[in-house]
Amino acid sequence: MTAIKHALQRDIFTPNDERLLSIVNVCKAGKKKKNCFLCATVTTERPVQVKMVKVKKSDKGDFYKRQIAWALRDLAVVDAKDAIKENPEFDLHFEKIYKWVASSTAEKNAFISCIWKLNQRYLRKKIDFVNVSSQLLEELPKVTEESVPSGENQSVTGGDEEVVDVYQELNAREEQDIEIMMEGCECAISNAEAFAERLSRELQVLDGANIQSIMASEKQVNILMKLLDEALKEVDQIELKLSSYEEMLQSVKEQMDQISESNHLIHLSNTNNVKLLSEIEFLVNHMDLAKGHIKALQEGDLASSRGIEACTNAADALLQCMNVALRPGHDMLLAVKQQQQRFSDLREHFARRLASHLNNVFVQQFTQALLQLYNRSYFLSVPGHDQSSTLAQHSVELALPNHHPFHRDLLRYAKLMEWLKSTDYGKYEGLTKNYMDYLSRLYEREIKDFFEVAKIKMTGTTKESKKFGQRRLSLVGLHGSSGKLTGSTSSLNKLSVQSSGNRRSQSSSLLDMGNMSASDLDVADRTKFDKIFEQVLSELEPLCLAEQDFISKFFKLQQHQSMPGTMTEAEDVDGGTLSRQHNAGAPLPVSSEKDMIRQMMIKIFRCIEPELNNLIALGDKIDSFNSLYMLVKMSHHVWTAQNVDPASFLSTTLGNVLVTVKRNFDKCISNQIRQMEEVKISKKSKVGILPFVAEFEEFAGLAESIFKNAERRGDLDKAYTKLIRGVFVNVEKVANESQKTPRDVVMMENFHHIFATLSRLKISCLEAEKKEAKQKYTDHLQSYVIYSLGQPLEKLNHFFEGVEARVAQGIREEEVSYQLAFNKQELRKVIKEYPGKEVKKGLDNLYKKVDKHLCEEENLLQVVWHSMQDEFIRQYKHFEGLIARCYPGSGVTMEFTIQDILDYCSSIAQSH
Repeated sequence: MTAIKHALQRDIFTPNDERLLSIVNVCKAGKKKKNCFLCATVTTERPVQVKMVKVKKSDKGDFYKRQIAWALRDLAVVDAKDAIKENPEFDLHFEKIYKWVASSTAEKNAFISCIWKLNQRYLRKKIDFVNVSSQLLEELPKVTEESVPSGENQSVTGGDEEVVDVYQELNAREEQDIEIMMEGCECAISNAEAFAERLSRELQVLDGANIQSIMASEKQVNILMKLLDEALKEVDQIELKLSSYEEMLQSVKEQMDQISESNHLIHLSNTNNVKLLSEIEFLVNHMDLAKGHIKALQEGDLASSRGIEACTNAADALLQCMNVALRPGHDMLLAVKQQQQRFSDLREHFARRLASHLNNVFVQQFTQALLQLYNRSYFLSVPGHDQSSTLAQHSVELALPNHHPFHRDLLRYAKLMEWLKSTDYGKYEGLTKNYMDYLSRLYEREIKDFFEVAKIKMTGTTKESKKFGQRRLSLVGLHGSSGKLTGSTSSLNKLSVQSSGNRRSQSSSLLDMGNMSASDLDVADRTKFDKIFEQVLSELEPLCLAEQDFISKFFKLQQHQSMPGTMTEAEDVDGGTLSRQHNAGAPLPVSSEKDMIRQMMIKIFRCIEPELNNLIALGDKIDSFNSLYMLVKMSHHVWTAQNVDPASFLSTTLGNVLVTVKRNFDKCISNQIRQMEEVKISKKSKVGILPFVAEFEEFAGLAESIFKNAERRGDLDKAYTKLIRGVFVNVEKVANESQKTPRDVVMMENFHHIFATLSRLKISCLEAEKKEAKQKYTDHLQSYVIYSLGQPLEKLNHFFEGVEARVAQGIREEEVSYQLAFNKQELRKVIKEYPGKEVKKGLDNLYKKVDKHLCEEENLLQVVWHSMQDEFIRQYKHFEGLIARCYPGSGVTMEFTIQDILDYCSSIAQSH
């Protein structure tokens, strides 16, 4: 290694004015071993720069080359991997981490020690040495940058020698002294040896003087030693006196210890008494219930407002006493146990009394509500009563009973319900179940009766009033809470809606082609149905919202995330029955307070959705157009409910019913399209405006008035698209099948009617269909005119067709008159066959023919006749043009003019 070091110094570092201080043979960790050398160097010029250089043998192996160099100041961390065990691996942290493996641990340690010493000597920023043994980090005397040797005073020793110490430069004071000394000797500069001998003689003189001075002070030293002996004797005497004093103080110490121990016992006793008094005061203050509260819990009046307030305060006080946080050990005291047992007995007694009273209140309110319901509708069950007149009077009051007085009376017990919920959940659960049972039966009666009245008002019949009254007779037999509400709601699914005046029968559908059309319906009936349906929804909404608000306040659901065990996780809204029940006393977990309230509402109002569906089915059965009214009204109420609470019972129920309404609406549209496809036309009479075209006009007009500013406008637009395509397809189908009326007439009249309807209603989603209808009308009008007009001057037409054929064959127009079959004489002969009188007669027959084809309600006769007049004039001008070009100068003209044609057509139209 020494030979390598000298070779590197000679070949690499000396030419760069650098000195090699330490070297280590390394290879990269984890890779194929390619040996190289890491060298620690310093420059010989000031300021000194310390570097680490990586040196590698050349590929040929005959010399070394410098590969990369790092400044020592860029080195951040030296990691030796292990400070205890020998490990040749080490890391150097520059901008990146270099991992090395030394050829031996000794070389690694020597190299790290050299780096540490260079760091201490030359760098202000200290390098972190990690996992390095403290033995390697020997502190060197710190020198300033000015004390760094310039070259010759630094040396590299053989083997593993380190950096040697350098001389200390003289300070300013020493330099001044030397200059003074050298000025006193003339040969100090010219003869250094003589100056050195002189300095040596002076030094010997000084040493001798020092020795004589020491020998002269021996007497004084002896005196000092004598004084020290005397001082030691005095110290011994003082120690004897201190020992005697300590013996005397020992007895005093024992007495003071006894007094201190007595005082400690007294202080401990006082402290214990204070703590005992504090514990007693705590128990008395927190576990003592006033006699007034005890009396209120045992005998308090739960019927009066003052008694309810007293019981509420007493219950809160009892709950505070029972929930007091006892300190450790309190529960072991007999008095505490007795007081807790007393509180528990009071709680059980008051909970039973409160639950019994509230249950009686539920029963009383339930019975009172049923009696009011019975008195309200008793007239229907009176034998011989004029049910028609009474029903008419009763039907004016389509309203649900108001439960606000019941809610107001029960809300007085809200705080007591909260107390019962936190102290005895089982009884709270039982009250919740009873309330839901009573209310579900009561609301079922009220809602079914309410819907019965609504259905009777819609149908305007008294046929079902007898059943309606007989069902209420069952209310007479009710007694307390034990009475069961029996009797079934009379089904109106088989109700026969009777016709009166110009109202069509119930069984007739909206677009029944074989029976009466939708235009025969009484508009007042639809308006009446719309008002009744809106009133039903308007009555149901406040009823549900009021009950939901009461449930939230009375049962304090917002404070607990569980439901009574009698509630269900889900409910079959179609059947109104619970799908799965839980054991009593086991809380039913739900996601939030809204879910709890919604499930209670489902239990209480389980009949609303079936009744709404029945009412919707009845309205659809009365008139399919009612589905339009119901879709708009139901959508608006769903939108309003969702804005308040999207997850509420009302929002969910109305949303489910809205699905049914939307299905009925889609079914209505599908039925119209199906009936369009099934329409049959008479073979003996002309077609005219098809029924489904007129009915589409009626549907669109009514729908536009109903869906104005409605939330579900998109549903109507989709229905429009389906209906109009069905109308287009089936108009063309009927036109193709028509035998009596020409196809072009059927297409022309019906598409003209469709175009007029869409132009009047201005339905934005049908703009493309409006343009298509106009185009079809125009095309078939032109086709019919050309087909019907035909060739009124038949022989003249044939003659000029021959002329055009000759011109097409290449004969010049002015040379056609030289053709034997098409000379001037032949032309005059053909023209003479069509005098003005014959032309007018042919036009008159044509007018009668067109009149037979067209229907009166669309009034297109004059439009068609005017188009035929224009077409005839066009043919006339065409003939005149051929005469002028092919027979120039012949003087041949038609026997009637364009003005004659106009006069003929005008007189024919006026005469008919």
